[in-house]
Amino acid sequence: MPSVMGLLEERERAARQRVEVLQAELREAEGAWQRFVIARETVGQILAEPRECEEASGAVSDERSVPIVGAVPGAVVPVWREGLDPGVLAPDYRRIMGIVAGRDGSGGGAMDCRQLAAALDLEPVPAKVEGVRSKAKRLAARGWLTEESPGMFSAFAGRGGGS
Repeated sequence: MPSVMGLLEERERAARQRVEVLQAELREAEGAWQRFVIARETVGQILAEPRECEEASGAVSDERSVPIVGAVPGAVVPVWREGLDPGVLAPDYRRIMGIVAGRDGSGGGAMDCRQLAAALDLEPVPAKVEGVRSKAKRLAARGWLTEESPGMFSAFAGRGGGS
């Protein structure tokens, strides 16, 4: 029959081993957590800086102008304001603006998402059309386009596209 002290020592050894394993897992998890914190902070700093394409298009100017950042923090599509140029938009959104505004020879006017997808040289499959629809809806929600009727998008007068 084992002694009481021997049983206690066995359990103590098992508990110590478990603590060491858990401490190693904790160090690993804390390292991963710190990397995510650093990544989030870095992305926040990058998004807070003016983009190079904004500087090239002249969208970034002195402190008297309206800020480029839209009402939705980190948004790909800023809320349209007087003086904003489509150059502040991501390339896909600029292409949609150009097509709807008729800058590429498509004639402008109201277009549905299938027509937009075709003008963007995308296959007219549901997934591609839905991707174009979500981008056009986002542009409409942020004031860059108008949705005359469900699924029919056109440019506001004076808000031309082009890239």
